[in-house]
Amino acid sequence: MSTTNTEKVKATLAKRYAREKRFRAYGFISIALSIMFLAILLLDIFSKGLPAFTSTYIKLDVVLDAPTLGLEANPTQEQLNAANYNKAINTSLETLFPGVEERKQKKALKAMISDAAGYTLRDQVVADPSLIGTTQSLWLLADDEIDVFHKGGVDRALPEADRRIKDFQLTWLDKLEAEDRIESQFNTIFFTHGDSREPEQAGIMSALIGSIYTMLVTLLLSFPIGVAAAIYLEEFAPKNNFWVDLIEVNINNLAAVPSIVFGLLGLAVFIQFFGSPRSAPLTGGLVMTLLVLPTIIIASRAALRAVPPSIREGALGLGASKTQSVFQNVLPLAMPGIMTGAIIGMAHALGETAPLLMIGMVAFIMDVPSGVTSPVAALPVQIFLWSDSPERAFMERTSAAIIVLLAFLILMNLLAVILRKRFERRW
Repeated sequence: MSTTNTEKVKATLAKRYAREKRFRAYGFISIALSIMFLAILLLDIFSKGLPAFTSTYIKLDVVLDAPTLGLEANPTQEQLNAANYNKAINTSLETLFPGVEERKQKKALKAMISDAAGYTLRDQVVADPSLIGTTQSLWLLADDEIDVFHKGGVDRALPEADRRIKDFQLTWLDKLEAEDRIESQFNTIFFTHGDSREPEQAGIMSALIGSIYTMLVTLLLSFPIGVAAAIYLEEFAPKNNFWVDLIEVNINNLAAVPSIVFGLLGLAVFIQFFGSPRSAPLTGGLVMTLLVLPTIIIASRAALRAVPPSIREGALGLGASKTQSVFQNVLPLAMPGIMTGAIIGMAHALGETAPLLMIGMVAFIMDVPSGVTSPVAALPVQIFLWSDSPERAFMERTSAAIIVLLAFLILMNLLAVILRKRFERRW
């Protein structure tokens, strides 16, 4: 080989190696950027959402005397429920801050305690009527503006006109801090209560149960239907058939259809035609079934196709029928892949919002649903509603709900990985 040809080969190899290095560099940069953006997103969500897992409480010495509560001697259960507990709380506030005389300041003083405090006090007195006539030191839930300030969400150095906490309220809060009458406690309300128009009283319980019911309906419908369709198309359907090919093409196309289209379909078919209840897990599950069916069918067919032909041939050679070969030999071996696809499809459905908006799952629901036909909101929809609320305290609850949703999604995907590793077969 001449020197010229050798130099050409070296030059070509040098260019090839340079292209490979650039390709690896581009890949590394892409992965690094993806990780960086993911880290920024998670950092932003967690920094905003973690404060929502605590609530601010104020300690008051509440005098539970009968005249203040508007009770007579030996009150009945109905009278205890109807007593004026907010007056007792307001009286304790006025006793703690005796110099407050102006109407505006009195109103601001009463607003430091959440409206839920009166119901908390009522429940305690109803459970133990012997508390009447005593003075109780109680930790009561603070208002959302006080909560945001106590967590450091308001800069007290700002001019009074630029913050919702007034200067005289800052003085009161300083006094509470000095007397150890204000502290942060774990926010159990966030996990045990439903939605509320007051941020400090808002929780995800009803939306979480609604999502669980919706996913349960989706799983019970989509899994058997999707697996049965995959078994038929992969094992029993005739090959090179026009109708079978048409069905396969449509299944692949449905997997790429925007989710809101399934919401429109559910609105037209399930609600308007069949009369299913609006804003119910049953209807939401039906719509989500349509959404995840293509994913389950495609994943199940891939799992069935991955089973070696020798398994089928061996079963048939031993005298098994086609049906016995599929259900007793092929399906058990393909089940890990099928379950993985089903869980991934369910995780996809768990985070969807658009289809649920179309079928009316945006109602303001405070109560925990009692069944699949009860009106309810789903967790992604609850996040959407809170994100549109003007109160600042709803911002941190929006991020906290996103953290809970991400935790469920991670658990579902982790379950899919574990199932695949646990039941994986190698041939």
